[in-house]
Amino acid sequence: MTANAPAIVILGPGSLATARRIQQRYPEALIHGLAGRVVDADRHYQEFGATLRELYQQDTPIIVLCAAGIVIRTLAPLLLEKGVEPPVLAVAEDGSAVVPLLGGLGGVNVMARDIAQTLQVAPAITTSGELRFGTCLLNPPSGYSLGDLEQGKRFVSDLLTGESVRIEGVAPWLDQARLPEDAQARLAIRVDSAAGAPGAHELRIYPRNVVLAVGAGALPNIEQVLQEAGLAVQSLACLLAADSDMARSELHDAAFKLNVPLRFAPASGDASQWLADAVDQPAAVRAVGDHAIAVAEQPVDPQDIGRLRGRLAVIGLGPGAAELMVPAVRAELDRATDVLGYETYVRMAGPFRADQVQHCTDNREEMQRARHAFELAVQGRLVVVVSSGDPGVFAMAAAVLEALHESTDAQWHNVDLQILPGVSASLATAAQAGAPLGHDFCVMSLSDNLKPWSIIEKRLDLAAEADLALAFYNPISRSRPWQLGRALEIVRQHRTAQTPVVLGRDIGRPGQTLRVTTLEQLTPDQVDMRTMVLIGSSTTCVFPRVGGGDWVYTPRWYGSKPL
Repeated sequence: MTANAPAIVILGPGSLATARRIQQRYPEALIHGLAGRVVDADRHYQEFGATLRELYQQDTPIIVLCAAGIVIRTLAPLLLEKGVEPPVLAVAEDGSAVVPLLGGLGGVNVMARDIAQTLQVAPAITTSGELRFGTCLLNPPSGYSLGDLEQGKRFVSDLLTGESVRIEGVAPWLDQARLPEDAQARLAIRVDSAAGAPGAHELRIYPRNVVLAVGAGALPNIEQVLQEAGLAVQSLACLLAADSDMARSELHDAAFKLNVPLRFAPASGDASQWLADAVDQPAAVRAVGDHAIAVAEQPVDPQDIGRLRGRLAVIGLGPGAAELMVPAVRAELDRATDVLGYETYVRMAGPFRADQVQHCTDNREEMQRARHAFELAVQGRLVVVVSSGDPGVFAMAAAVLEALHESTDAQWHNVDLQILPGVSASLATAAQAGAPLGHDFCVMSLSDNLKPWSIIEKRLDLAAEADLALAFYNPISRSRPWQLGRALEIVRQHRTAQTPVVLGRDIGRPGQTLRVTTLEQLTPDQVDMRTMVLIGSSTTCVFPRVGGGDWVYTPRWYGSKPL
């Protein structure tokens, strides 16, 4: 089964009760409901087919409460290769049937049994080998890996025709299986970490019980090191490196190529010493040059070895509407262990799983929030700092980078820091109106909390004189009611009275409003802190749109129109 949390997808309110029962079995799963039909879902979607295909392509296990045929027809264009598909199940709306559809090698039958037990029904499992033997030999449990899928298919086919099998090595999960065992059998299931190709009548299953510690020297050819040590690369559970090497890119590249986790631990002495300290079970440890290899008696859980490199992502939610949030941001929120931000924005980013910790603070505590985020990340946690709009536009990205710039803590600088963009309020408002920012424009905040008003006036005057379209953030508040009026006085020195103005309030959120007016008609009482003010340039145009209202745009040409 994939590491992603399952998604429970429903089409109507009649499925919600069954979905909630399934969610009790998978607390980390979110219920995705069709917008306008399912009010109480954890997350809403607009289009069923696109949502299902997106989840599938993200390797997300999918539990769909609808007819199996609908799911099959929806995903049919994506079915390319068996063995690379996530689990997909169809469940009857009333919970009376559980049908595994895809992902036989991804644990779909295990999920089917779990869900069926929760719903107190029998799962509709049709996999021949699993029905006959009570286990899926081609999908070993966590901690083990299959040697060769194609050879495995032939092996299971031989068993189904009546061949017997002998088991060589320790495989606890097979003790309860209904395999036709015979110590003299031609077929053998071999469970060990030795290198070498499997025999013609052998199914190789590798315990993931090998940990390679990478020392301070040059990065070796890891596959070659394992081969020379007589160990199969399929038994590699993880790479371990010194925590001072967290930002070493070739380590991350090697772990990615080998498809194993990369963990970190304090380095004391040579690699053999700190590797032995990191493995918390009996293991044989040997040095290999500057590096070391540990072979444990049992499969190793990488989460018990050292810790992850902490990750800190500063993300932009966009203006508020779920469909305007970029997919990379949604994925980052889904994997986060900790979410930090101004409470209003954190609530917008939800819903969250029960295991995700929310750290809500006042909107004026940006530097404290940034430092707290780094303190969490250096513990190996997956941290998200939330901004509305784009995090680099009057938001948290600058504060996070400032905190890092000021810090001399090497652990902070080793954090995997990512800035993920979002649709800014100015761009969302402009899109609603048309293209008022279609040519050169200037974005300014009228708040003087972090810069003197004299600087704001100077920049306003120069930007207006330069005939740039203007976008005003933080245009007015109760504590500074006069500043927008003064700003408009400055702009009117350089613009005509008929210059188009767009006022967008809460664009992308419930109750949004959009109004087109002119610089002459604009007064401060038409604006509040939640209003984005866009003022056109000398070339900005307005014309009526069918159905009412106006289109506003600033053409890309300047001066005389090109021929």
